[in-house]
Amino acid sequence: MQNQPQEQQTQQEENLQPPQHQDRRPGLETEMTPRPKATEAEYRASGKLEGKTAIITGGDSGIGRAVSVLFAKEGADVAVVYFNEEQDAKETARLVQQEGRRCLLIAGDVGDEKFCQHAVEQSVRELGKLDILINNAAEQHPQESLEDISAEQLERTFRTNIFGYFFMAKAALKHLKEGSTIVNTTSVTAYKGSPQLLDYSSTKGAIVAFTRSLSMNLAEKGIRVNAVAPGPIWTPLIPSTFPPDKVASFGKDVPMARAGQPVEVAKCFLFLASDDSTYMSGQVLHVNGGEVVNG
Repeated sequence: MQNQPQEQQTQQEENLQPPQHQDRRPGLETEMTPRPKATEAEYRASGKLEGKTAIITGGDSGIGRAVSVLFAKEGADVAVVYFNEEQDAKETARLVQQEGRRCLLIAGDVGDEKFCQHAVEQSVRELGKLDILINNAAEQHPQESLEDISAEQLERTFRTNIFGYFFMAKAALKHLKEGSTIVNTTSVTAYKGSPQLLDYSSTKGAIVAFTRSLSMNLAEKGIRVNAVAPGPIWTPLIPSTFPPDKVASFGKDVPMARAGQPVEVAKCFLFLASDDSTYMSGQVLHVNGGEVVNG
């Protein structure tokens, strides 16, 4: 470091991650530098989900992978629903199975209601039951202007990010019982907005309303519905949707001045899915590096 030009040293100090970009959407965790942190070797499990079964959409990488592995550590079998990221999904399955739990991989599009019905039925058939639904799959397509958002992009983003949540919850309902939980992934953008993510932010606001409304609808059945609103988290969504310079500084604008790691978010999902949160429903946990959003 001492022998490097001052300009190069300054640039490295400014970058939180190396500049990088992936042309493929959704992105691949295997191509990220550094790799997102999905697990902690020092974590001590206490059987909070012993004997439970969970479906996790978007479970192949990023937050979904971290949640899958953490749930496995706490005793749950997991069905990972993903789009087409085969290599990442297989790595998630390996990590889950390493914890001694079963992992079922199901590839498909959550924007298709028939696929969601198939995914739930296959999960219940092969894993025996369903206790927890984690709606986490998402996509984003930054655009500088509202005029740049095509009808096709708008529909695609809404189909994945909110229609899929409706479809998965609807298909899961007949298998859920008293004590079951649903946890949805919203975003800090639902509360503070995002000028380049107009359609994405809109879907995340819809997820907050969906969470609150469904929680009241299912309260008498003893099924709790909550959400997690991550801020800037280092996942494949970032290098696959932003240019290298924005990736390099990703997370710098929050009070903690860094991007969060998936493993830091996963613990919120565990809390909401477990009996630690039995008096909580319709609520949102904010994991965003210190931004106060009053939501």
